[in-house]
Amino acid sequence: MFEPLLAADPSFQPRWNAFLADWGDEPELPFYLALRSLAEHLLKRLEDKDTEGFGRIFDVVERWHTEGDAYVREAASIGLLEALQDKSGGSGIRPTTVEPWLGRESERSWRMLDRFWEGNASAPGFDC
Repeated sequence: MFEPLLAADPSFQPRWNAFLADWGDEPELPFYLALRSLAEHLLKRLEDKDTEGFGRIFDVVERWHTEGDAYVREAASIGLLEALQDKSGGSGIRPTTVEPWLGRESERSWRMLDRFWEGNASAPGFDC
């Protein structure tokens, strides 16, 4: 799951290495934690106005949504997109700042998360 992401954003490699150092001995890696770290990383890059390669990064996120199994699709939505929406509030970055880079399925998941947090959890298609 993370190999294409690391190719798209080599600057995430130190965080990925730290994640593996902390969790690499686990039988199943807690990818949600790595995705929250990725959200923090992307928000920091946005704060620094360093968006070079964001198109490639979000192309990978789109592939997670379109080509991934159920776990990968859910992790991409709940682990990454929701973390971007949640963590952006404390960063001074508006959640909508990432929207130009979202692909079609990623944007669909983004909107479903919006509806969920607005109290409409029964919105059609809320299956990430």
